Amino acid sequence: MIKTAICFNEKGRKVTEELNRAFCASGIDPADVYDLSDKKCGILLHDLVKSEFPAGHPLIFVGAVGIAVRAVSGCIKDKLSDVPVVVIDDNAGFVIPILSGHAGGANKLAAMIAELLGAIPVITTSTDINDAFSADVFASENRLTVRNREGIKKVAVKALEGKPVTLSIKDYPPAGEVDIIIADETDGEYSLLLSSKPYVIGIGARKGIDPGDLDRYIMSTIKEHKIEIDDIYALATVDIKENERAIKEFSTKHRIPVISFEASLLKRAKGDFTGSDFVEQTVGVDNVCERAAVLAAGPGGELLVQKQTGEGMTLAVARRHH
Repeated sequence: MIKTAICFNEKGRKVTEELNRAFCASGIDPADVYDLSDKKCGILLHDLVKSEFPAGHPLIFVGAVGIAVRAVSGCIKDKLSDVPVVVIDDNAGFVIPILSGHAGGANKLAAMIAELLGAIPVITTSTDINDAFSADVFASENRLTVRNREGIKKVAVKALEGKPVTLSIKDYPPAGEVDIIIADETDGEYSLLLSSKPYVIGIGARKGIDPGDLDRYIMSTIKEHKIEIDDIYALATVDIKENERAIKEFSTKHRIPVISFEASLLKRAKGDFTGSDFVEQTVGVDNVCERAAVLAAGPGGELLVQKQTGEGMTLAVARRHH
């Protein structure tokens, strides 16, 4: 995941350095750091946030909460899509998630940072501090799409009152009303409807492909095939491409995980695939996008959209059996 850390003075810079060392030691990608006290940085806070927010990059401010609040206030749109925002004080004593604690994972990010820095996470969301069930966290962690957002609050109220939260899945229809139903469609009575994400996008890309070009290509291609971005379960590619900046940018922006496979494993994928001698010479397997999509779709997965070719990019879509 691509993360952006912003600091405003020398103490803040030292905190970002300590944090990135801790990230690296834990096998986590370091944050991109912007020290706004450095004249060489050459960017204003407002412009930086305006650029990073729509890119989906989690924002880590080292400084006052008020500065962070004012900086992001003009970008806030929706609790299910806003980027996670976390604030660390200059002494690295406290880590405070202030936006998108559940759906965006700011609470989890804050807890992780606090552990790495030996700081105290300051969590204020009711379900967390009362150790109660959180429907939006459940949906996020299980790669489910929220179909009626108003149901999140209804379930949360019941959980906070200490009442049991009932759940039904599609293969076992409820005898009566339940709190949560997991199904693509249902005639049952419920407070919250969650649906599985049926599609996997297989990606092949030339080294150094522009992130904006890849984003536009994927979005236009799935639109052409009437596939919604919220219905994408994962991106899939060959392991030597998983750290490609463009793929990581798309993954971060749209909150879609990347599944990667070694070339030797891709070769074992079952199906009729569009092969390329050039691709085989380059990465060790004749096709990346179709094979990766089918493998990531799991048992029973089927190729829905065959290899599509763009400028330095290939894409295929598989449907999961669920």
